[in-house]
Amino acid sequence: MLSVQHVSGGYADESVLKDISFEVNQGELFGVLGPNGSGKTTLLKMISGILPTKQGEILISGKRLQEYGIKQLAQIVAVLSQHSSQSFSYTVKETVSLGRYAHQTGWFQTWSNEDEEIVHRVMNQTGISSFQHKNIQELSGGEKQRVFLAQALAQEPKILLLDEPTNHLDLSYQKELLDLLKQWTTEQGLTVISIFHDINLAGLYCDRLLLLEKGTINSNHIPNEVLKEDRIRSVYRTKIQKHPHPKVAAPQMVLLPEVTRDTKNIEINEALLRVTSEFIEIKSPAPLRTMSSGVVGSGTGWHQAFVNRHVSKDYNCDNHREEMVSFLKAKGFEPSDTVGMMTAVRLEDMSCQRLEQDGFSIFVVVTAGVGNAIDVSKSERDTLEMSPGTINIWIFVNGEITEEAFIQSIMTATEAKVKAMHDQKVLDKVTGTIATGTSTDSILIAATQTGKVLEYAGTITPLGKLISKAVYQCTKKAIQKSQKRKQP
Repeated sequence: MLSVQHVSGGYADESVLKDISFEVNQGELFGVLGPNGSGKTTLLKMISGILPTKQGEILISGKRLQEYGIKQLAQIVAVLSQHSSQSFSYTVKETVSLGRYAHQTGWFQTWSNEDEEIVHRVMNQTGISSFQHKNIQELSGGEKQRVFLAQALAQEPKILLLDEPTNHLDLSYQKELLDLLKQWTTEQGLTVISIFHDINLAGLYCDRLLLLEKGTINSNHIPNEVLKEDRIRSVYRTKIQKHPHPKVAAPQMVLLPEVTRDTKNIEINEALLRVTSEFIEIKSPAPLRTMSSGVVGSGTGWHQAFVNRHVSKDYNCDNHREEMVSFLKAKGFEPSDTVGMMTAVRLEDMSCQRLEQDGFSIFVVVTAGVGNAIDVSKSERDTLEMSPGTINIWIFVNGEITEEAFIQSIMTATEAKVKAMHDQKVLDKVTGTIATGTSTDSILIAATQTGKVLEYAGTITPLGKLISKAVYQCTKKAIQKSQKRKQP
């Protein structure tokens, strides 16, 4: 659809772009990225014919750009600039109708039912029908942006050029607009070439990305290839970290601010532990990076409060998350800031231990009851009953651990728990075999993310060794306490 071949040019004697070459296929949503001054807007002006090229050629549908007449080009290419303006006091509908000019043989003398239908359709698609009779000068910046987008779409172009299309738009309209653009590319074969300042939006919606740096191409590839940490750090000259999107296969970047929380003196230990008849609590002086299977605060995140709540053995688990949130609020905890677990065992039977080695330490807290113990290899023989978790493990790491170490910490802790149950000869009541856990165990790994960097947590690593020892000993001791209480 579009071919840019060895193009150079810019303004007057200055060549902003130097030897630019790339192809855009029909039906692609093609994003253009780069810091300010890299040549993004200049490139769009050249593709639209506003600026001439000094060298190279631009081909649209195999035909040189210079061979198109102004009206002929407007039937193929529509442009929405970053700073669209309107000096005339037109209504919204009149402004959108101007987009049909390229299809007219005279100034609105051939206005047809088709023209009318197209104008109404694009107004509906861009959400401006409700104020179509308003004067455009009365609109907000975001509303004007949508009006000019509708005007461009009214041209029914094959190629749509957009310069920061989400500029001035609220978050909901950003999503609606980009969802709509994506839909047009896939269902109608519209080719969209858009400049983005928000690299996360570009990574989320674009099929391919062109990254410009000082007027040259740094990268032209799929988003996951272009949005690499080292590349973006170098081009944008800022600290950034890459993360996968939680719902779709798209790369996302987060900024790493220079000013961070003061956590140099934070250490999670027994001094922060509070045990009541209702719950065990640890409140950290600052948020900790967490990975957990808690009733509240599950998954990964940052949390500052940690609660292991006692419930009765006949606790009704219907809507247990909602009920847990209500409990936390009633006790003065902020649920969004809390990892919350439940256990049916007596909280005074908990076991905790702090271990230290070579510049870092861990603090482990375990509550353990084995009334619903399960042998995982024979779990198909058991029935699914949502009963309160009976082995809850908290592991606090006073150090900085990697994503890999978070996962390895869970693996190592689980192995230690299984070994403790084996040595205590805890049996699955249904099968009579050695149990490996209970039906609803929970685990938490929380790290201060300051101090010594701990890259791994496998069983033979320094961190893994401490986790293995503490979890094994605490689980064993907690089981013994619980079992002793049940003895006549």
